[in-house]
Amino acid sequence: MIAKPPKKAELPQKAELPERAGPGSTADGRGTPGNHHFRGSLGRFATGVAIVTFDGVTKRHGITVNSFTSVSMNPPLVLVSIARHTKAHDELAGRPFTVNILGAEQRELAMHFAGRPGREPVWVEGSTAPRLLNVLAYFECTPWAAYDGGDHTLYVGQVVDFDYRNGDALAFANSNFTTIPESQLGMEELL
Repeated sequence: MIAKPPKKAELPQKAELPERAGPGSTADGRGTPGNHHFRGSLGRFATGVAIVTFDGVTKRHGITVNSFTSVSMNPPLVLVSIARHTKAHDELAGRPFTVNILGAEQRELAMHFAGRPGREPVWVEGSTAPRLLNVLAYFECTPWAAYDGGDHTLYVGQVVDFDYRNGDALAFANSNFTTIPESQLGMEELL
């Protein structure tokens, strides 16, 4: 059973914050943290690297992301967070997309879709949306929902096709690419 949220009158009062809550806080402890320090703090969390691919109105797009997560097993849902300033942001709304998880050897591909074009990637025509050849894993999705996330939009997709291969994963931490060895990936045998 899902608990109902308390009525407005029952909500606890906001705790008084100390004058300075930490190095990223503003003087009163309530404002927006400094972007540089906030970004650096977030960067301490290692993430995988993925590329969201989709067909736009006039051309095919790819966006490198590191904010990707599973949402639900039934129905199978995943979420990607796309910055609003991204050129292809507005074209993604309501369109099928694929989340392509990159292998450690695919750094050049990540950079290609992060604004540093290199060799043209090899595309695969997916059943729902285009994907990239030989990625570590992929999730083809139909649109489920989109949510306001401040300067990002949170796109949730229902997975309609997926697969993975063996290999090390490309990761990102402290503003640098790194590798997660295959021996540390997966837990499907535990499920």
